[in-house]
Amino acid sequence: MNITNIKQTLPGMRIVLYAASFLVLSVGISLYLLTEMTEVYFSWTINPPLTAAFLGAGYLAAVPLEFLSAREKVWAKTRPAVPGVWVFTFLTLIVTLIHLDRFHFDSPFFITRAGTWVWLGVYVFVPVAMGILWVIQIRRSGIDPPRKAPLPVWVRVFLIVQGGIMLIFGGAMLLFPEMMVPIWPWMLSPLTSRAIGAWGVGIGVLALQAAWENDWRRLNHFAVSYALYGVLQIVNLLRYTSTLDWSRFSAVAYAIFFLSVTLIGVYGTWAARRIKQDQIS
Repeated sequence: MNITNIKQTLPGMRIVLYAASFLVLSVGISLYLLTEMTEVYFSWTINPPLTAAFLGAGYLAAVPLEFLSAREKVWAKTRPAVPGVWVFTFLTLIVTLIHLDRFHFDSPFFITRAGTWVWLGVYVFVPVAMGILWVIQIRRSGIDPPRKAPLPVWVRVFLIVQGGIMLIFGGAMLLFPEMMVPIWPWMLSPLTSRAIGAWGVGIGVLALQAAWENDWRRLNHFAVSYALYGVLQIVNLLRYTSTLDWSRFSAVAYAIFFLSVTLIGVYGTWAARRIKQDQIS
């Protein structure tokens, strides 16, 4: 195959992903480490702290996915990050607009007001810019390199099941928070239910996209991010064990689900790394 025919990633798409990676890093640090100070260091006040830590885990896990994908020049290696990131940012914009009254636009602290306006600006700019670039990228000439390192069938099945679960529950938390809040393993508000739902749908799309890509050479960044997401959520369970209502089936199911995410992510990271080393040798 002539390498000149391989579809390349648009420079603009790479720039947006680079910018997004630094933004999610800053938000992730704030939410994951300063879980009890969101009234000052975040765009809205989040209680209990486990919810902030849950959201922070998503942002921190997105850092390697977006940053490493931005470094790729071949579109097939950048693409696994794009649909999920776009869906998440678009849904988060909708959630923000629905709950604008909960945001710290009138905070007495300058850093809080500034961060809140930056939040709104980012979630207006990123989905619009990425959406436009995505359309241009799809229309660009070129082909994908052939799939030479397919995923085992059992891994694809796990990704499809996990992605489907996250899409279904994430969608329900977005559309019907009053129905989902009572069955969630810890206390949520309509806003935090929808915020978690946006992550569920976004990561669900990432998992399904990974199953469709079906090539470890395209998915090494996804696997690292997926493993990190699972590990950070397991750490959250250890940090805030008493916050969960372990008498509920949903708490046990929640723990088992994120253990499965961690195992698939760790296995994928190992498999992708092994294939890359084999190619080098």
